[in-house]
Amino acid sequence: MGEKHPLPAGMTRRALGAATLGTALASPALAQRAWPAERPIEVVVPFTPGGGSDLIARATLPYVQKLLPGSNFIISNRPGASGQTGNEFVFNARPDGYLLTVVTSPTLVTIPIERPTRYRAGEFSFIANVVDDPGGIWVRPASPYRSMADLVDAARTRPEGLSYGTTGVGSDDHLLVLDIAQKAPGTRFVHVPFNSSSPMQTALLGGHLDFGSYNMSEGYEGLTDGRSRCLAQAGAARWHKAPGVPTLQEAGVALSGGGAQRGICGPPGLPAEIHGRLVEAFRTVLADPAFLTEADRLGMPIRSIVGDEYRAFTLGREAEFRKLWQEKPWREG
Repeated sequence: MGEKHPLPAGMTRRALGAATLGTALASPALAQRAWPAERPIEVVVPFTPGGGSDLIARATLPYVQKLLPGSNFIISNRPGASGQTGNEFVFNARPDGYLLTVVTSPTLVTIPIERPTRYRAGEFSFIANVVDDPGGIWVRPASPYRSMADLVDAARTRPEGLSYGTTGVGSDDHLLVLDIAQKAPGTRFVHVPFNSSSPMQTALLGGHLDFGSYNMSEGYEGLTDGRSRCLAQAGAARWHKAPGVPTLQEAGVALSGGGAQRGICGPPGLPAEIHGRLVEAFRTVLADPAFLTEADRLGMPIRSIVGDEYRAFTLGREAEFRKLWQEKPWREG
């Protein structure tokens, strides 16, 4: 972003950005001119418009903007490789506070387990988790599968198995179906990955998939207007916005977890003052009754985790996923 200039010998662009901004922050007047009023703050959504990651950005940032005088947030959709493309773009950017990204877990930590990446998850500047979104198993209204028992029976008896869509290999959606397959021996599922939930839902409703695995907030609108049905959701308890949808446990599958956590991160080395202002702004918004009312209306299951706690939460299950990869590489799932 912006014109590039030659760097002093031995200095990386990231180090130069941090050093320059550190000098500016020594003066409050210079700091105010340098950030955030100097130019828009771009927030990368590493998926196509219309999915859960897109929703949290568009719903949350107007409230954050009010708490940062002079700021102007803009959203840039950069889909590709289950979020890897956009996250790499931000990870390798200058840490000046003008470029942030939406991250999704567990994908942020599972992608580097299965393939090389140009980012290291633990080095992002973690700002705030916004939602904790249970997974769901979805079918079109005319589907013959009226329950999880119907779905599991068909996956055992159809020679070709059942096709299902997710938001990518190693995503929470994909891992959820792999977990279901482990709990229901003899089932056969054929994975069809997509770049985001919007095109996947289009394929599902068009009859090109037997079912879809995607999060409850992503299917909420279709559930309320009758475009889709949800056979079960993966939370420990029923989501209050969809009280008629049983949990997987209630539906006969011995699972009590599975979903996506979505939040905001910056590139490594984000200066402490900028990082702190962003963390406090998100902390305030995620406790704001007006925002919480709007989030509930939109079907966003809010879970506020900020700063270092958010980093520890995201990285906490990495060892568990590495063990799963050794036992059953999900690339082969």
